[in-house]
Amino acid sequence: MRSRYAAFAVGDAAYLLATWHPRTQPETFALDDELRWTRLEIERTVAGGPFDTEGVVEFTAYCRDRGTPSTQHEVSRFVKIDRRWVYLDAV
Repeated sequence: MRSRYAAFAVGDAAYLLATWHPRTQPETFALDDELRWTRLEIERTVAGGPFDTEGVVEFTAYCRDRGTPSTQHEVSRFVKIDRRWVYLDAV
């Protein structure tokens, strides 16, 4: 989760697509250049350890949207494919 947040913060769309589950990955993906991500708070995790194949991360990400403070709260699901964690979806 933290690496995906960092990719949003630096505008690395290729990394975001590479860490997206193939079943839910969009065909195209563009980042909004007007969003400035400023902070990430992990609120809760469920599983996601080294011996797990699934995990959940609840987080709040803080940003400035065209100068206006904003937040995104999400509960994200991740799965492990070939020993690599990938983003599945948000619930």
